[in-house]
Amino acid sequence: MTVAVDEFKKAMQLWASGVTVVTTHSEKFGLQGMTVTAFSSVSINPPQVLVCINESADTGMGIQESQRFAVNVLSATQQDVSNQFAGGSSQQQRFENTPWTMGITDIPILDNSIMSLECKVIDKVFAGTHWIIIGEVQESVCRAGVPLLYFQGAYQQLLIQP
Repeated sequence: MTVAVDEFKKAMQLWASGVTVVTTHSEKFGLQGMTVTAFSSVSINPPQVLVCINESADTGMGIQESQRFAVNVLSATQQDVSNQFAGGSSQQQRFENTPWTMGITDIPILDNSIMSLECKVIDKVFAGTHWIIIGEVQESVCRAGVPLLYFQGAYQQLLIQP
């Protein structure tokens, strides 16, 4: 017997996570991106990460076609970017309103994120309602800043002690 969906959601709200925008670029779908909180390191050697993307997300189709994606870890000043890429606006509007640069692997990276990882898809596993996409990191860019956090259904600020 599994836990009820509402009970599981309530429990998962107690897990604080960073906020990322996963981006891709493909010939068929163009520039695409979406807000993702399900992101994790998988391996140091070789460098691998995973992201979990809902099976109905259009960005997943672009990743499937291009076999590449970038994970952009948002800074505390990018709550508006998180909201913009979470839905409601078109893919074109998301990128028009956010500073970005094409990375070395032809994947868009967000200029003001504190970290961007350009990845090549090496595996994809279906679980429940989501695809777990594992990528090998091809390039990384790190910038100064404090991460945007999500906890108990809301954005939070990291308190840094002097």
